[in-house]
Amino acid sequence: MQSYHYFAVEDDRRLHQRAIEAGWNSNPGKRILTVLPSLLVSVTMDIKEIARRAKVSTATVSRAINRVPTVDPQLAKRVWKVVDELGYYPNTQARALVSGKSRIFGLVVSEITNPFFPEIVQTFEELAVQNNYEILLTSTVHDSTRMKSSVRRMIERRVDGVAILTFGMEESLLDDLRLRKVPLVFVDVGPNAAKVSNIRIDYQNGIRQAVQHLAALRHTSIAFVAGPTHLKSAEARKEAFRQAMSEIGLLVAPEMLVVGDHTMEGGMRALGDLMRLPTPPTAVFCSNDMTAIGVMREAYDLGIKVPHDLSVVGFDDIRFSEFITPPLTTVRMSQTELARIAFQALMNDVTEEAASSGRKEYPLSTSLILRRSTALASSHLIRAKVSTT
Repeated sequence: MQSYHYFAVEDDRRLHQRAIEAGWNSNPGKRILTVLPSLLVSVTMDIKEIARRAKVSTATVSRAINRVPTVDPQLAKRVWKVVDELGYYPNTQARALVSGKSRIFGLVVSEITNPFFPEIVQTFEELAVQNNYEILLTSTVHDSTRMKSSVRRMIERRVDGVAILTFGMEESLLDDLRLRKVPLVFVDVGPNAAKVSNIRIDYQNGIRQAVQHLAALRHTSIAFVAGPTHLKSAEARKEAFRQAMSEIGLLVAPEMLVVGDHTMEGGMRALGDLMRLPTPPTAVFCSNDMTAIGVMREAYDLGIKVPHDLSVVGFDDIRFSEFITPPLTTVRMSQTELARIAFQALMNDVTEEAASSGRKEYPLSTSLILRRSTALASSHLIRAKVSTT
């Protein structure tokens, strides 16, 4: 492969050291670095031109562009004025080599088409822009091969940290990135290790409020449509439901616990199964809002009126939930706050002088949002309506 010689600025010893660490060929005596063509840009000439026009040294230009806080504010102002005039854009790869920071965060979600994630992505990106960071976004789509490819791309881009908001443990991502001491953020499942942060969701608070709300409406036959059994977060929600029911003296019959898949289609299938029971439930609590929307759609197809005949509660509080008919009563787990905590956790690790010895915990609470999909328990059985449709 063809290569070129790049002459480092005289007083920038860090660039020389970073190149050695990166495995590039180096001649310390002549201060010459052999780099790939992709990094050969007009950085040196641009910096020299900026320095000439701003009447400062090239080192000052470099430090100002990299936002080193010790640069004199007046000098920095002069540098940036010339930068704007020239329309100069610093080469991020070269700058990363000098500073050791790519100013890129990785963000991993399960499915970008799932309405739960767009608000997370938008908030995370807005915070990144505010802090002069970029994001490298990937969705796993529950595909291990795709995950491995995403991990490789993040390593190649030398990301400064990764937020894994899949609500599940991604072992390949953990192993490959943790060995490189890349800060990681998980939801609920973060291992106890240095440079790892865990966002701990308080499922119990919001789910307890929802169960008590249904009980106050005289519901005693409450079904729960759970999420996929391989998701720890889904299992945590199911256990929180069981505990909340136990606290008010209500037993959960086995047939009232249905395994779903966190999709609308799964919600439709679940309600169909529940309505075929000898004594169907008067209320259905769902592990996420997409399931609840599916339950409400199936109820419509079966001629069951929500909430007059059947009360429905969701979990997540996605944007759609307040615009469906009737608006969905749900447990809010703020996507905006989740993204904010994840981003701040990464920033804390990146700026931390010394790495902590163990995992850091960040709590996120949940709460009930009352809308119009719940009402007093119906006094008649619903199955008669099902049998006639």
